Amino acid sequence: MGMPCEVNSILKLKPSQGYPTQLEKGQRYQAQKEGYRIIPVDVPIPLVDENWLARVDIKICRLVWENGVTNLEFEIDRIYRVPMLTKEF
Repeated sequence: MGMPCEVNSILKLKPSQGYPTQLEKGQRYQAQKEGYRIIPVDVPIPLVDENWLARVDIKICRLVWENGVTNLEFEIDRIYRVPMLTKEF
């Protein structure tokens, strides 16, 4: 028997999951994702919105698995000059 988990190299959030309304460098935020996620900690990764648009790189500061949910605390590391689309539709 194994533990179901997903490996992510970016963090995609909806506003209901904790996508920040204000993006400020150095600011810390909290978010939640359903299921168990493996995400790099202490290295910059893109944060994308529900439309797969990246505006910032973040560093995960804290990651906790609990009751089928991944709880995250992250800090904005870099704000892009121009947003970047990370997925073509």
